[in-house]
Amino acid sequence: MTRVYRPLVSAKLLDLHPTQLTIGYAEVEEKRRQWHAMDKKARKDLLARHWFPCILGPGGKHYVIDHHHLGLALLQENVKTIWLLVLKDLSWLQANAFWRVMEFHQWVHPYDQDGQRCDYDAVPTCLTELTDDPYRSLAGQARVAGAFAKDSVPFSEFLWADFFREHIKLAALERDFSAALKKAIKLARTEQARYLPGWAGG
Repeated sequence: MTRVYRPLVSAKLLDLHPTQLTIGYAEVEEKRRQWHAMDKKARKDLLARHWFPCILGPGGKHYVIDHHHLGLALLQENVKTIWLLVLKDLSWLQANAFWRVMEFHQWVHPYDQDGQRCDYDAVPTCLTELTDDPYRSLAGQARVAGAFAKDSVPFSEFLWADFFREHIKLAALERDFSAALKKAIKLARTEQARYLPGWAGG
């Protein structure tokens, strides 16, 4: 018997389950700055129209498949609840089948801050447990600067993060983010990056 569910539901941010291990903290900070610049009405409008896409998983848990950076930023700004758009009900599956289906649909990205593949049980159970990947921050800032286009491919900026990880040393990134960003923008427009989603060419 198919479970009946409402596609749009209100949920507590602290109860949401991530579908990735890492996040770019620089992007979280940028979203917090944007929040601070909004008045009360603008904040209310944002929360009303910005639905978090999610999958209903085993135990009735909500697994968000996008907006992890916004979710963490809102949590840090003491926002308690948001709206979820339930895309699929997989709550009747066992955990092993659930994760296989999630990966088949590219709804999970089980890679750590070094770009290494992890077991599914390494995926955090709360947004506050996401760890920082400075290369994901670099990829996000490079996209904003126009180095490559936003793409609908799931977790596409993590692919860019891994590309930059191969060409920019962590020590250089941590020492001078601005200089690393300039290098990343140049790298993104080279032929080496043509296989990546959103590549804009030279």
